[in-house]
Amino acid sequence: MNRQTSSTKTYRVLSQRRSIPMHKQELVNQVAKAAEVSQQKAATVIDAVIHAITNAMAAGESVSLVGFGSFSVSERPARHGRNPATGAAIDIPARKSPSFKAGKVLKEAVKG
Repeated sequence: MNRQTSSTKTYRVLSQRRSIPMHKQELVNQVAKAAEVSQQKAATVIDAVIHAITNAMAAGESVSLVGFGSFSVSERPARHGRNPATGAAIDIPARKSPSFKAGKVLKEAVKG
């Protein structure tokens, strides 16, 4: 077996275990195949879903996809911290942070 074949097989094994992240194009390909639509239509739908979730969260709303999970905005209060490089005290301002809580169906699917 030559070196190129070996690395290709290694990649396939890793991708089957999903130890490498799924990129958007891979998601588009899978959605297009499952919905039996073109990749362009699937990409448009995925972009629309991401845009809708982003806009809702930017407005402070939460988005719940039953069985999959909930996207929400959590507020982090201002606090005091230390610069790890210098040890100097710093003030960390309050901020909003996106969060995701997995739904029961997703948790069960991941659990195996």
